[in-house]
Amino acid sequence: MNMTHYMELLAVNQPWNLLIFMAVPVILAETLAITELYLLFTRNFTGWVHSLNRAAGITVGLYFVGVIVYLMTTAVLPITKAGEWRTAIDVIAVSCYLIGGLPLIYIALQELGWVNADASDEDKRKVHATCVALFLVFGHIAMIAGMLDPSLLGYGVDATPEMPMMHNH
Repeated sequence: MNMTHYMELLAVNQPWNLLIFMAVPVILAETLAITELYLLFTRNFTGWVHSLNRAAGITVGLYFVGVIVYLMTTAVLPITKAGEWRTAIDVIAVSCYLIGGLPLIYIALQELGWVNADASDEDKRKVHATCVALFLVFGHIAMIAGMLDPSLLGYGVDATPEMPMMHNH
């Protein structure tokens, strides 16, 4: 079976790529999402859960800056330059993974006071929740597309299927 560059990235250099590009960011992002739900339901914006939410938001956002820069320079640009994308499935998987990091970066920037500094606390919470939702949507699209076989759209499929040779003896 053929695989997308997204899946190939996670499959090679085991277990390091899986940890670096999936486990660490997903654990941080899921911590952010779970604490976000807690804060929105309890309206308790003080205490250790709020601190954990803030720390996870800053950490995952800054982490994704590094991931995006690294993958753009070592994978996306070289693959694009060489024309080696494995159909639209591949492009969607990798693009959505990278786009999913942008809302997390925005959360980090907001938590650090570099954007929305003059916004009300309620408006900041709305932006925070919206960014978490955007990450979840793009992250899940990336995972679903990443697990698809690019041959569904013709990658690696020969135009003329091989037929077994018939030999008459």
